[in-house]
Amino acid sequence: MPENSTPENTVVPGNAEVVISGAGPNGLMLAAELALAGVRPIVLERLPEPSDEPKANGMVGQIVRFLDQRGLYEEISGRAGPPQPAPAFFFGGMTMSFAEVVDNPLHLLPVPQPKLVRLLDKRALDLGVEIRRSHELTGLVQDESGVTLTVSGPRGEYELRTRFLVGADGGKSLVRKQTGIAFPGVTDTKGVTRLAQVSLPGLQRTADGGIDIPGVGPLGFGFNRLERGTFVFAELQPGKTLIATGELRTGPIPDGTPLTLDELRDSVRRVLGVDLGFGPPEGPGPHPLRRITTQNTRQAENYRAGNVFLIGDAAHVHSGMGGPGLNLGMQDVANLGWKLAAYLRGHAPESLLDTYQSERHPVGERVMMHSLAQAALIAPGPEVTALRRLFGEMVRKQENSAFIAHLMAGSDVRYDIGDTHPLSGRMVPDLAVGSRRVTELLRTARPVLADFTGGTEIGAAAVGWADRVDLVSESTSDTPVAAVLVRPDGYVAWATDSPQETDGLQEALTRWFGAAA
Repeated sequence: MPENSTPENTVVPGNAEVVISGAGPNGLMLAAELALAGVRPIVLERLPEPSDEPKANGMVGQIVRFLDQRGLYEEISGRAGPPQPAPAFFFGGMTMSFAEVVDNPLHLLPVPQPKLVRLLDKRALDLGVEIRRSHELTGLVQDESGVTLTVSGPRGEYELRTRFLVGADGGKSLVRKQTGIAFPGVTDTKGVTRLAQVSLPGLQRTADGGIDIPGVGPLGFGFNRLERGTFVFAELQPGKTLIATGELRTGPIPDGTPLTLDELRDSVRRVLGVDLGFGPPEGPGPHPLRRITTQNTRQAENYRAGNVFLIGDAAHVHSGMGGPGLNLGMQDVANLGWKLAAYLRGHAPESLLDTYQSERHPVGERVMMHSLAQAALIAPGPEVTALRRLFGEMVRKQENSAFIAHLMAGSDVRYDIGDTHPLSGRMVPDLAVGSRRVTELLRTARPVLADFTGGTEIGAAAVGWADRVDLVSESTSDTPVAAVLVRPDGYVAWATDSPQETDGLQEALTRWFGAAA
């Protein structure tokens, strides 16, 4: 080793092992994941306090089960017990029934983003994370041993040194741009979306949470496609009515021109063919009122460049139709957090960090694909009407509705784990070891080797990893497997149908959690 070099896993003297740029849901969740594993990151956030701006309105897919694994589901939902799959959902503005889908993977968790951010902010602080608000990352220089950051804070500019930098700073990510990571994709400028929170008294609500408009008829909760455009209606909280329209652009819109309620009323009239008597919103704000004239569908070419990683919108942007954003971004977090911590604690080689790209990039590609497909299905025109009719007939078949359920849940992509068991590479089913759910065993974000036979063979094979893998063994009836090795992100790394068949267990333990002690 050269005289001035340091061991691979030694943190270069500086300010932090990990710095996260951005204190949105993804940045805060990553901070909490690292803290659970013994790494104390610093979070930089340019805003002085968590934003109250309404953005996402909930989570869809496997992220709901991951939150259950961390003990957050009941706190966010206010409901006791594990999450239950949704009997139906939307795809391209069409209602999909999943009532006949065996092991339906699609879960829903309605929650306004401001509430989610404040909950995750408290969780991170309770775990000892340092969140520097009103501190904005303005520049970075990377070398082989880490990243030197330039930060603008309340007392002026300063430098911050870190081993790893994670960009959780949104679709216009400074981290991505300054690292030079390409962001290929498409930008759609043909349409324009107008949305606002309004007061809408006197109209009859429908049983599905929609609205019955005289001269138009009942329109469902969420996206409604009409021949002249789309109309969105959602009342996620009492008195908080959100409406939106989507149309093909009919002329230039000067940059910087703010949306007005009169402009939105004109758009509603064009789309619905009738006037809708809405007024300004009531109660405390902020109330959304915005116009969107471009829709980007883009994905970072690489999620990692040296000591810099991207998560969430910094890595991928797409239409919000179907609510895939938080499912995709927060599962990026679940995948990356434990790997970074394992490497920094000296339990894993650097090659483990490369699996973040190989596992998560294909999932992002799937979301890009289906978000564009949904946009095509909701576009105006008689040819799209015909396509929707055909598509509707196809998804009445159980195998096709199951395909859509797994696509929307994000469970249709199987990680390349290196084990051939059918469960390996997929999120662990909600199994029980005796009286305890495997889900509950993942609360501390440690790997779990769950032995459902109560025997000794599997535990003996894993004894060299007892310092970093929790072994739980208890005889349990009615389980589809004899044992499973579960990573901290809830994905199965190895499984066996017989306690005598432990081939591959030590290989899996070494691959994901380092050499035996």
